Amino acid sequence: MIIGEAGQAAQALWGDVFSNSGRVYGGGGKGGQFKMDPEELSAVIGQWEDLVDKIVDDGAKIRQIIQIGQLAPGQDSVSGGYASTTSDSVLALLKQNDSMRKYAQEYLKKLKEAQSKTVATDQDLSGTFKA
Repeated sequence: MIIGEAGQAAQALWGDVFSNSGRVYGGGGKGGQFKMDPEELSAVIGQWEDLVDKIVDDGAKIRQIIQIGQLAPGQDSVSGGYASTTSDSVLALLKQNDSMRKYAQEYLKKLKEAQSKTVATDQDLSGTFKA
């Protein structure tokens, strides 16, 4: 149920999103679950591998900025303050990049574990149906 003028405007633009729901993956609560076939899982793993590579590349670029960004544009206190503020911002960006990289790597690890468990389970079950 959409409430209010903003909701009505969104409904007029996109329709009622609740009446025509698409495929839903995952679940809430303890040990959320995702359901996808092996091909979808392989594709998702490939996407996450690409994402990790991009995050790592971004981290390398950020580290380059840190190395060259240590020089103030001038010898006055304003230039020094500008360089310090810039350095603090770039260090915060690096910290965020490291956090994102760790998250993506851990998620990718879980996806690969799920894939290997799925393959092992499928192999075990396929033996059950052979004569």
